[in-house]
Amino acid sequence: MHTTKTQPTADAHAASGHAPTDLHAATAAGTPGSAAEAAELIGAARERIDTLDGRIIELVRERMAVSAGIQQARVSTGGRRVHLSREMEILSRFRAELGRPGTTLAMTLLELCRGRA
Repeated sequence: MHTTKTQPTADAHAASGHAPTDLHAATAAGTPGSAAEAAELIGAARERIDTLDGRIIELVRERMAVSAGIQQARVSTGGRRVHLSREMEILSRFRAELGRPGTTLAMTLLELCRGRA
């Protein structure tokens, strides 16, 4: 089954606690403005993406540390380092929220968090 994804509306952004970027609002309103205005909006949006990427990297590192603690506790009590049914839950959640690419993202996170022991 194929579903069509739509762009979030301003109401959806408000409900999620995230305001739309000026670029998104201008595009949605159909007012492209001048090339200079568009370049300025794009620059600001790219700065926002860079900030978000930094936060994502911080969260991934935090997740890796928490996962390492869980693995250490599990192994110290005679358990396995990797808990496959838990990994399947994570894969399922990411796929449900983000579609097929979510599965790939979850696999990457799981790989990063499995440790190197």
